[in-house]
Amino acid sequence: MAPRTPERGRLYRRCGCRRPDGGQFGAACPKLKGRSRHGSWAFAVDLPSADGRRRPLCRSGFPTRTAAHTALKHALTRERTGLYGDEDLTLAAYLTDWLRTKEEALKPTTFVRYGDYVRADLIPAFGRIALQDLRPRHITAWQEAELARGRGRTTVYRIGATLSSALGSAMRARLIADNPCRYAMTPRPAAQERICWNPTQAAAFLRHNRTHYGDQVADLFELLLGTGMRRGEALGLHWTDVHLPEKTLLVRWNLTAVNNNRLYLGHPKTKASRNWVSLSPRVAAALERQAALARAGQPPGTPLEGLVFCQLDGSPLRPQGILSELRRRSEELGLPRIGVHDLRHTAATIMISSRVPLAVVSKTLRHSTLSTTVNLYGHLLPYAARDAVTAIDKALARADRKHHQSAPASEDRAA
Repeated sequence: MAPRTPERGRLYRRCGCRRPDGGQFGAACPKLKGRSRHGSWAFAVDLPSADGRRRPLCRSGFPTRTAAHTALKHALTRERTGLYGDEDLTLAAYLTDWLRTKEEALKPTTFVRYGDYVRADLIPAFGRIALQDLRPRHITAWQEAELARGRGRTTVYRIGATLSSALGSAMRARLIADNPCRYAMTPRPAAQERICWNPTQAAAFLRHNRTHYGDQVADLFELLLGTGMRRGEALGLHWTDVHLPEKTLLVRWNLTAVNNNRLYLGHPKTKASRNWVSLSPRVAAALERQAALARAGQPPGTPLEGLVFCQLDGSPLRPQGILSELRRRSEELGLPRIGVHDLRHTAATIMISSRVPLAVVSKTLRHSTLSTTVNLYGHLLPYAARDAVTAIDKALARADRKHHQSAPASEDRAA
């Protein structure tokens, strides 16, 4: 059954035949009359314009009237909804193009991880589906299948988050009306509780490093535990950013390893991370030792340059090597097994347990917001809750005492 005539626009047949003067007949070709199968179907519709001028949209080349009518309806839908997506655009093509646009915007380590997820997981799972046809049920079924075959919840969540980011970009570009991940993503898995050393364990570890090693890695651990700096920030630290007389340093660089292979020196994690860090006397002493070693190999009076912690040739230390040293040296003392980033959490825990105000802890760790610090370490503040309820109790007790002290005088006046 042929589709009815559309409410807007018109359907017609046209061809590419040319007149004797070289121009096309278009819809006026004599061969199009009657029931001839000559030519193809086309549609034309006027679209609204800001200046009031006629702005026709014309498309041709459809094999049947039904196909042209369907294309016209899609064109009118795009006009009504503001969507401009290509119905034939597959997720494989879109994700590939989206990944290319993200290369300059993302840090290398993040870009590599996104690329792995797109090529190894998302394209094999969803690549043949048209971008506009992806539905929450597709994503839900994929998540259930991945979990059923033993993939970790955190991994599945991160892959889904990558897809959600890509679809969010498509929605902002008006290629799709909504992001189906909003209705299908499983909740973010709870982060595993970090294992931190207590002050006794941390001090024993630093003593062990000074006594049995006394190398630059020992001084690096002094810096990490004494300031709460991130590993990449410490490995990317340059002498030009260290101000020992003022006992401060400026975090400007972050060293990371892409795929545990290629080293990349970039900017810190966040804008708030690029900030000044105060140095305690023992951390300043560790950096003084490194400065003395660096000056020993150059003419007197030459300003220190390059990386603070580096190989003999000045090249960076490898992040994985620092983790290996941490594990090996802590095992020699029988300390709990932790990662390098857990040294930052240990520093935060020591500050909080010493009742340093949380706002000061947040500034020291260079978190973007105080809420970040609260979310990470709020469970370490039982004393704060005790102090709060104790303050309420004391205030109420003071009010009761004042009442009892003034009660007799009031009673005398009443008598």
